[in-house]
Amino acid sequence: MTSRFFRPFAYLTGVVAVALSLVGQAEAQLFETKAAQAYMIDAETGTVLFSKAPDKAMAPASLAKLMTMEVVFNAIKTGRYKLSDTFAVSENAWRTGGAASRASTMFAAVRSQIAIEDLIKGVTVQLANDGCIVLAEGMAGSEANFALQMTERAREIGLETSTFVNSTGLPAPGQTTTVRELAELGLHLWRTYPELYAYYSLPEFTWNKILQRNRNPLITMDIGADGLAAGFTEGEGFAIVGSVNREGRRLFAAMAGLASDRERAEEARKLLDWGMRSFEKTEIFAADETVGEAQVFGGTTSHVPLVAQKPISIFLPIANRERLVARVVYDGPVLAPIAKGTPIGTLKVWIGETLSQETPLYAAQDVEVGSLQSRALDAVKELAIGWMR
Repeated sequence: MTSRFFRPFAYLTGVVAVALSLVGQAEAQLFETKAAQAYMIDAETGTVLFSKAPDKAMAPASLAKLMTMEVVFNAIKTGRYKLSDTFAVSENAWRTGGAASRASTMFAAVRSQIAIEDLIKGVTVQLANDGCIVLAEGMAGSEANFALQMTERAREIGLETSTFVNSTGLPAPGQTTTVRELAELGLHLWRTYPELYAYYSLPEFTWNKILQRNRNPLITMDIGADGLAAGFTEGEGFAIVGSVNREGRRLFAAMAGLASDRERAEEARKLLDWGMRSFEKTEIFAADETVGEAQVFGGTTSHVPLVAQKPISIFLPIANRERLVARVVYDGPVLAPIAKGTPIGTLKVWIGETLSQETPLYAAQDVEVGSLQSRALDAVKELAIGWMR
């Protein structure tokens, strides 16, 4: 019989004891925002710096175009298409997303041929609906089929809930995402396609002799912003996914449920700026340093030390370090034999109420099967105390 253990982290001297003593007390939040949902992560360590209703379902609006670009970028990276390849502008693309629609458009002329690179610029800079539809029809035959590919690709890269019905984010039943997955998608785009990601930082783009400036309000602010996109949904408010690269650090943030485009820009700026100024990187464990230990059933030893495969670093709040709580979590006791390097559990670190980082932990040594007598004793112990877990 196995159950889940939550062991207070015992190797971060002094910090956990203080943090645990604060449980149940009313405390000020590390940061407050007007956004209904928000999520911010550090690109290097994966530290979650801020989280507010991160998994609440929402309509993606134009932020769905981030997934459209992921599918396009992946097709280019894998060699299916070249930036110089062209697609035709159908009447459907022109009517649904072009000038006739009076929505975000790159003013693509019906029945013209446009290079993929120009279509990418139209989408990343102008959030062009016509550009999205042209890409979708050219790559998948229809926008509906392309949307199915968007959802399939979302699952492949680890987005568990985001579902897409079209390439543009225009209102459609069943189309949904979360700020957590949008921020993770932004990070994925930057990590996986660094050269193509650079299109998001272009300040402007001209097509059909019409100049349009980047619709991401963060781009013109002096905060190191270089992506990604903004959106709006009737009834749900204004949303944004932004990236800042400054002083050797990169952050990704997603926010939704804001009252106006002005509030969206200001709240995003404040959150990202706070993230840059209020945290510092701290190595809490070296590679192969013992993080904790797991109980062993039927082995030559009663516990096995746990280690990470690389140094564990996290960005901690400069002014609120006592808000840190860390626990080793695993299913146990672990049955012997155990080979060195076997994945056993996870180190979970909370900053305040936010689960900020999860790091896999592995057995630091081999544990052989114990004697018949020791296994019998372990069985008795398990019968006696297993029900309490």
